[in-house]
Amino acid sequence: MLFKLKSALKKWADKSNFGSMVFQTVRSLFARFMLILPDEKYAQWFYKFYTGKRLDLENPKRFDEKIWWLKLHNRDPFMTVCSDKYAVRQVVKDAGHEDILIPQIGTVYNNADKIPFDSITKEAIIKCTSGSGENYFFDPAKKNDIKMIRKRINFALKQNPFWFSREWNYKNIPPRVVVEEVIRDKNGHLPIDYKFMCFDGEPKLLFLDIGLLDENNIYNHEYPRNIYDMDFNLLPVKETRENYKGPIEKPHNWEKMIQVAADLSKPFPFCRVDLYNLDGDVYFGEITFYHGGGCNDIRPEEWDYRIGEWIDIKSEKIVLE
Repeated sequence: MLFKLKSALKKWADKSNFGSMVFQTVRSLFARFMLILPDEKYAQWFYKFYTGKRLDLENPKRFDEKIWWLKLHNRDPFMTVCSDKYAVRQVVKDAGHEDILIPQIGTVYNNADKIPFDSITKEAIIKCTSGSGENYFFDPAKKNDIKMIRKRINFALKQNPFWFSREWNYKNIPPRVVVEEVIRDKNGHLPIDYKFMCFDGEPKLLFLDIGLLDENNIYNHEYPRNIYDMDFNLLPVKETRENYKGPIEKPHNWEKMIQVAADLSKPFPFCRVDLYNLDGDVYFGEITFYHGGGCNDIRPEEWDYRIGEWIDIKSEKIVLE
């Protein structure tokens, strides 16, 4: 019943600004109430709620089990830097990949009231540096409701993703706002998402998400996903989503994408490096440490264990409390 209510509110939120505010308010209140549960008990409840399965944290072997173990134990402060959508830009520069950063409009802002909307002349994505998914599309040609955008962003800045997900890396990120240019390919289409799953600095899988956002930057809950190896061979494995029914060509500068993912993932036992490729031009998206929040459906089951084996929870890169 609770899951159905959450799904209904989320669908309403996708279609309505008011619905989004209601959803975020209910979600925030519930998450803050659930802080009464210790992290491990919350992990067990959360995983059961979303997957219907038990979470084995004593002897983790599956991919999700290893992800949750890292959630509860790894306290590497560099993860916080890399999860901050503003601070991570310096990390990318330091790795020698400044050329893949998406151009920013202005600088970083403490709240949405300071964003100079009147001077934005290009399509833009407004992002909360401390959040996961709090992104808003602004098109000056369509004269979006600036008052509502500011209201939604300022509300989002008061929320802490840690409350809901227990992803420690978000807990201490200072809440700020950045504005990035919208990037499109030569045909005017938004990019598809190249998500590199990296294990101890080695990219081993590509999760290719097609049509995650529509042309108005609205999230598509039914988008397909293909999974490839590093030779761009489509693998006989699915994760939560169905495959894309259509041809996909290996992108130009594929080897550069692999190298970027390797360079950025090197400090961590596991992370996901998200990139875009527009007609051969590579762009940086983000670094994520807990794919799917640790609530994934990997099929066939043997791949769940195989991917889990690639995460070394005894790695020296893990910073224990």
